[in-house]
Amino acid sequence: MKKSKKPDWAYSDTKVRKLDKLPDPKLHQQMSFTKSGLRIAGYIAIPFSIEIAVVVLVISEVVGIIEELV
Repeated sequence: MKKSKKPDWAYSDTKVRKLDKLPDPKLHQQMSFTKSGLRIAGYIAIPFSIEIAVVVLVISEVVGIIEELV
């Protein structure tokens, strides 16, 4: 049986990243702390201004999405 360089599942347009650099645990932790801080600030802001609280909480969710991508 002849061994090929590409695995059977690989396609010519497939780009594979080096997984030893993913995920970055330090950056993931920093993003997680940032997200948690924003959530706490958002909940604290509720009695003072619901609009500001909503904006801060939405930003915290965006940070959460970014957190999962790093």
